[in-house]
Amino acid sequence: MANSFSKEEKVAFDLVLEGFHDNLVLSKAVKIFRNDQTMMARTNDIIWRPQPYIALSYSGLDQTGNFKDQTQLSVPARLNQYKSSPFQMTALELRDALQENRLGEAAKQKLASDINVFCTDLACQQGTLVVKRTSAASGFDDLAQADSIMNEQGIISSLGRRLAAFSSRDYNSMAANLAGRQTMNEKPTTAYERALINSNISGFDVLKLDYTRRLVAAAGVGVTITGANQYYTPVATTADINGGGINVDNRYQTVGITVTSGTVKVGDAFTIAGVDAVHHITKEDTGQLKTFRITAIVTGAGGTGTVQISPPIISGQGATVAELQYKNVSATPAAGAAVTFLNTTTAAINPFWAESAIELLPGRVEFPQNAGMEVMRGSTEQGFELVMVKQGSIDSGNIKYRFDTFFGGVMNNPEMCGFTIFNQA
Repeated sequence: MANSFSKEEKVAFDLVLEGFHDNLVLSKAVKIFRNDQTMMARTNDIIWRPQPYIALSYSGLDQTGNFKDQTQLSVPARLNQYKSSPFQMTALELRDALQENRLGEAAKQKLASDINVFCTDLACQQGTLVVKRTSAASGFDDLAQADSIMNEQGIISSLGRRLAAFSSRDYNSMAANLAGRQTMNEKPTTAYERALINSNISGFDVLKLDYTRRLVAAAGVGVTITGANQYYTPVATTADINGGGINVDNRYQTVGITVTSGTVKVGDAFTIAGVDAVHHITKEDTGQLKTFRITAIVTGAGGTGTVQISPPIISGQGATVAELQYKNVSATPAAGAAVTFLNTTTAAINPFWAESAIELLPGRVEFPQNAGMEVMRGSTEQGFELVMVKQGSIDSGNIKYRFDTFFGGVMNNPEMCGFTIFNQA
């Protein structure tokens, strides 16, 4: 016979759900895509999400010959993060209901943290806009550099709010700098009293992280590009074995490199000599080197090999419509072009992004009510579900509890997200 929840447990669950919603700080700084759970179950929990279109324009009244097919790019979003916080209590321990509530609070805190960490990891591991600072965090100038790189490449306001999240030490260093600006009133006072950087600074809403990834240095690494004409042509689909079309993820490209010293690794950030970033809409050269990330080692981290990078090098050299639409660099790298690594000192990654660059997908898990368990569930305003399941054992007198949540997400466009690293050589 199934156990039943007492009134105290129901009230406690409501409080846990409320706290779960309040703790989802970073999930409120990205887009939420509410998906059909039946459909997701039938598609292996994968759905393809569209990237923003970029259009072309031509001069003159006569547009004969300019009516060309457009290429829509998309990326796979997955429900693949199942998080559970289980615990058990004995019949004797349950005499102190306060302990049960505390365990529920701890479970809620950990599951909310899991979602926040997932958001942080998407930004830290997949963002490709890199701001390298040779000194410690200093306040407005640091955010202004992030603002500049986004503006130059056409990451405009229609793509959503701009947000930045800094590690506690870097955030507090920035607050200390703002507090020293005596020509301002409200912001320096708050920065001094509460170590708080009021939004909005240089166009960014700023968050403080109690957790962030660190990027290990690529010091002493020497790399050149192996071979010429390594450019990428975007395609929406490719033919499968039966002649049908399957979607293509255009966020990555494999390139050949020669490592002359040291070894490369996943996460390294770099520039390529002669390859500038362009404005995504106007295609004008920004005069600034395009920044890239290594996302996978394909055939070796030392010597001559291949690595997967993001974003792909779309130079327009092939002159297809898709290349002209999504051109992101001024030129294809030359054979032997020098690669310069930006993460020269191990440091915290401080991500910044346009709100629509990251999407979270709330999921749903079904525990049947008639299978010897008592189940309670609730959803936040964003659609994230928290499930509490309880089951007792007559043999041992132990009562098992578990709090579960299921979600996923995707970095829609790595060129709309990046990070700042400080104290680099």
